[in-house]
Amino acid sequence: MPNILIADDHAIVRYGTTLIIKDLMPGVHVSEAENFSQVLKLLNQQRFDLLILDINIPGGNNLQMIDVVRLHQPQIRILIFSGYDEQLFALRYLQAGVDGYLVKHSPEEDLKTAIRTILNNEKYISSTVRQHLLNGLNTKSDIAKNPLQSLSNREMEVMQLLIKGSSVADIGSMLSLQISTVSTYKARIFDKLDVANVIDLAEKVRLYGGQAS
Repeated sequence: MPNILIADDHAIVRYGTTLIIKDLMPGVHVSEAENFSQVLKLLNQQRFDLLILDINIPGGNNLQMIDVVRLHQPQIRILIFSGYDEQLFALRYLQAGVDGYLVKHSPEEDLKTAIRTILNNEKYISSTVRQHLLNGLNTKSDIAKNPLQSLSNREMEVMQLLIKGSSVADIGSMLSLQISTVSTYKARIFDKLDVANVIDLAEKVRLYGGQAS
């Protein structure tokens, strides 16, 4: 039976996901982590076949999480299970090395399909993301519809940390960047999204990207 790790800071999400997994695969072993530090601790203690990971997890919340997980267990499969808009975030995380991306409001059967697909050594993306890929990404029309599409991956990481309440200095430490570099990214983000402060930024992310907290 597969060994699965669920990483999410909401207990109800971990509980519900565990029930769905055990209904899909009776006898499966499921472990839980509520922050990224716990994820790394568990990865050091045992081997997992699948990590179901929320983007917006304490101690993580950036693309570098994927590289860190792979350093601990190169063969582990990773399914991102997030409240963030899949059309905006899915491709970024797939390019970073995850095996699938699923939004939390998806039907139960979609989660089961994603898990089955990934454990079968295949990539999982929803029909919505697949169609978006076929239509082409980051066109002018995409950006007009969703200004968050104009941000680079690094700008997205900085943006996510800003709306979590992290200071410029904290972000520099977490992403191994100079404070001046983070300040430059922050200015670019504010300019591209036409916002004046972090409160406005969080509201724009809520409107266009799903979660802002």
